[in-house]
Amino acid sequence: MEPMNSRARGYKDAVKALNSLQSNFATIEATKKLGPSVNRNEVSLREVYEYTRRLGYKPEDFNKLNLIHVTGTKGKGSTCAFTESILSQYQGSNGPIGKIGLFTSPHLKSVRERIRINGQPINELKFAKYFFDVWDRLSSTESSPDEFPHLQPCNEVKPMYFKYLTIMSFHVFMSEGVDTAIYEVGIGGHYDSTNIIDTPVVTGISSLGIDHTFMLGNTIESITWNKTGIFKKGVPAVVSEQVEHPEAIEFIKERAKERQVSSLEIVSPNILPTHQKLGLAGDFQRQNAALAVKLAAIRLEKLGVPSDELPNYEEALLPDKFISGLEKTQWPGRCQIIKDKPGFEKITWYIDGAHTIESMAVASKWFAQQMETSKPAANNIKVLLFNQQNRENAGDLLVKLYEVMASSKFRFNHVIFTTNVTWSSGDYNADLVSMNTSKDLVDKLVVQKMLAGIWSELDQKNNASTRKHILHEIETSANFIKSLTNEADVDVFVCGSLHLVGGVLVVLDNEHD
Repeated sequence: MEPMNSRARGYKDAVKALNSLQSNFATIEATKKLGPSVNRNEVSLREVYEYTRRLGYKPEDFNKLNLIHVTGTKGKGSTCAFTESILSQYQGSNGPIGKIGLFTSPHLKSVRERIRINGQPINELKFAKYFFDVWDRLSSTESSPDEFPHLQPCNEVKPMYFKYLTIMSFHVFMSEGVDTAIYEVGIGGHYDSTNIIDTPVVTGISSLGIDHTFMLGNTIESITWNKTGIFKKGVPAVVSEQVEHPEAIEFIKERAKERQVSSLEIVSPNILPTHQKLGLAGDFQRQNAALAVKLAAIRLEKLGVPSDELPNYEEALLPDKFISGLEKTQWPGRCQIIKDKPGFEKITWYIDGAHTIESMAVASKWFAQQMETSKPAANNIKVLLFNQQNRENAGDLLVKLYEVMASSKFRFNHVIFTTNVTWSSGDYNADLVSMNTSKDLVDKLVVQKMLAGIWSELDQKNNASTRKHILHEIETSANFIKSLTNEADVDVFVCGSLHLVGGVLVVLDNEHD
């Protein structure tokens, strides 16, 4: 890892250095030296403790952040957003809530989105400051050569991308005086970088499903074991109803007992008023909102808010501030509708970052429902914009989408398979660079050609005919879609990847670096 030039300390320099940690050669090579007998998951978590120690923190120091820790296969980000929005209604000069921190992943347009305070991403100046605080401290402190031989030399070996941002987020929130922090797990739970939290206020688990099998295993039992690793002794745990995998509940109960939680609640969406409005679209969001209501209520209860000012679950009654928080929640890229964007008039974009089999089914049903209930859309041109660059089951996602659409009343006129490259020039926005993607596969459009082939086979089986397009960049795809407005208004379904969604949002806003 090359040392940073002392004059190169701005936001762009921070992003460049951060991106280098996606394919951190020094760290990868150092980890290989551990040998095959070492549990690398255990070592990875120990590294987070060690890096935070070198920053000057102990795990118990973070208890002052009053952490709410959330995991799940789908809906965990939305749950965090709902929770933040509810708690924000209790801020103010006389409110019990001070600064609220929110750590989530991945980001859509800017890496700063991952670290928010009071609903806003930290600004570029603060991001650069805290990034280099961590960088410099880790470059100038040592780990024990006996205990952590693979972290030598300290000026070269740095945490990988997500781990670095996790550590940085703790430093940001501690430095900025945050007194309630909501943390979304990256992957799994037990070995996740966020799981150095000593004593959170409450832990939560949203809907579970099969995902990240290479890390978490390919059974609900193994995935549940990993997710419930965030349960802590003496801390309440709140879990969504597991509609798709009810068998997970027994595993959850076993782990709750094993981890000695203070209480375990299984939350039904029925605790919400029947016609409760939500800021996030999709019927499935009721489950995430219900989980968030419980998480927020536990935090407020610990702050001394009287019980008569908290939700009445038996009668499904919510205080006005809870209702307002749920209605005002925003979480871009999830069942998001953007209409008549300047430069893209006559186009309605239906955007969802679904990238698991279960979430793809849900998002596809949401889009189909939008088309069926929107009468003006009957004569509109229907376009699918799809990519999933990094997952082995990309084809399975596409098949699930096709199955849902085949059972609905309409068909796509055009299907576009693109990469996640942002601009027609062939460049990415710096915040959207992914160094874990094979440049050769992207340049040769290998995945896109494979997906187009799968769609052709599905069309053939269903006696259908869709015009397919393989385009290299998101901007090129958007311009092609814009050309279709010469014929009619256009409805576009964007899905398959949050990286694709982020690129589309950047292009629609014309946010060049």
